[in-house]
Amino acid sequence: MRELLVALTFPLALTLAVLCVAGVVYLLRFRRAAVALSVVAIGWTLFWSVPRNAEWLRDSLEDRHAIASPASYPRADAIVVLGGGWYGWVSRPDVQLDDMKYSRLAEGARLYLAGRAPRVILSGGGEGERTEARNMARGADRLGIPAQALLLEEHSTDTEGNARYTAQLARRNGVQSVLLVTSALHMPRASQLFRNAGLAVVEAPVPEPPSVRGDRWSDRWLPSPRALWRSGRALKEYAGLLAACVGGKTA
Repeated sequence: MRELLVALTFPLALTLAVLCVAGVVYLLRFRRAAVALSVVAIGWTLFWSVPRNAEWLRDSLEDRHAIASPASYPRADAIVVLGGGWYGWVSRPDVQLDDMKYSRLAEGARLYLAGRAPRVILSGGGEGERTEARNMARGADRLGIPAQALLLEEHSTDTEGNARYTAQLARRNGVQSVLLVTSALHMPRASQLFRNAGLAVVEAPVPEPPSVRGDRWSDRWLPSPRALWRSGRALKEYAGLLAACVGGKTA
């Protein structure tokens, strides 16, 4: 049921569900109601497929926690980096930390090198030895984080698992306060879940690429599949944030 509700946060999925309901209502001869439901459903998808609307929705999440320089953050017991991203750059010979503006792992490295915490917890599961935490560990070595500073959480498959298993690992290693690193869009939900798990959290968000490409009128106001997808991601975060706030502490 929970997975179904999350799926319906995506505008197109909800629109299709409502159109199915409208079809049933039409067959029951409530034709005006069916037409009204159809108009609302299609309008919902069109609204969130407008790039400017998608940008506004995402900004409402991303602007909750300011992006700051690594040296400005308080010290903590550990830095927690949540999995998410592409790690093909690990094999490149020309990797430069300062060029990786949108990388969670790079931000974790910047915080570590700035002396904000003595440990870095990499959180992300997977199958066998191909866990995301291990992929990040290989990248961490390229970015200047020594292996002895790393703790790997390799059991999680979602953000709730990130929080639960990281909190367990943290307690076993005497970690109580963390600098949490994830994307700015994901941060409100992630930080709430980590607090629910019993950790003291300072948010260290990473920016995402701009929502709108270009400055033309069409770039901002012409509906597009990309904008619809980006709106869906933000709506999913809001649904998850609501569930996290209602769920309360899990520790």
